[in-house]
Amino acid sequence: VIYTDRFSTIYFANSEGSYIEQEKPFLSARFTAIAREGDNVQMASESVGTTKGFKIMERISTKAQKAAFRAVNLLKAQPVDGGEYTVILDQTLGGVFIHEAFGHLSEADFLYEDERMSGLMKLGKKFGSPKLNVVDDGSIPDLLGSTKYDDEGVRTKKNYLIKEGILTGRLHSRETAAKMGEEPTGNARALNYCFKPIVRMTNTYIENGDTPLKDLLSGIKKGIYAKDCYGGMTTFEMFTFSAGEGYMIRDGEINEPVKDVVLSGNLFTTLLNIEGVGNDLKMIETGGGCGKAGQNPLPVSFGSPHLRIKKVVVGGR
Repeated sequence: VIYTDRFSTIYFANSEGSYIEQEKPFLSARFTAIAREGDNVQMASESVGTTKGFKIMERISTKAQKAAFRAVNLLKAQPVDGGEYTVILDQTLGGVFIHEAFGHLSEADFLYEDERMSGLMKLGKKFGSPKLNVVDDGSIPDLLGSTKYDDEGVRTKKNYLIKEGILTGRLHSRETAAKMGEEPTGNARALNYCFKPIVRMTNTYIENGDTPLKDLLSGIKKGIYAKDCYGGMTTFEMFTFSAGEGYMIRDGEINEPVKDVVLSGNLFTTLLNIEGVGNDLKMIETGGGCGKAGQNPLPVSFGSPHLRIKKVVVGGR
């Protein structure tokens, strides 16, 4: 068990006459469970982060129980057979995917320094079906990435990055906005006063669609339900993510547990292969954070409804 709490007061002043004080509480807890049966050892973790104070700890035991259940469940899981599947991502893994694989490519300091990626991330380009809407919004009250003003004194707001499948925006500081002839978006953030503000995400998520989970599952003869995230990496538009929990889907029903579920692919192809967007958006607040340019962990939130994606490469035995 790892527990952290702090209370910060941030003061901001600039030559334009702005003076801003913001108070930010933070609390996090992480639980790791280890299950063993002979030589078979499995581990699972759960974490929570909040800006709402200590009250969340009153129901924290459910997180510990969930970690224990997942670890025990993995003891009986068989390694998944590698191949190409239709995959359902839960809200956590969908949120991690959109934050890590897409969100970082939307940070303008990355784009203007890379001519190739600037071309790939050209505004107006089709990125998915009209069902796909991706947002970064630091103005949502009481989430980990929320703040009324960024660390350059710019008011945060709802920024559409993809709207109805079309790339419509990117994230800016004052500097990157000036360089690219666009408007600041309220995304200049610093870990603390020791660091320069750079372009960072706040609360990044896929908006709700209109499809219930049972309808997303319908018609999948053999697929995979991938939940939570155990880790991953991205290299430009390529990604690899390990699911924390996996199940086979057979004839539209969630069936036996499987392990070693590793999803990989190309971001742009994967976004175009999203066949269905659920109606059950959930914002995920963990005890970790986002890292960039040595500033880690910066509190953020991410989220998604369940997603149905075709032709996903799944590594296994």
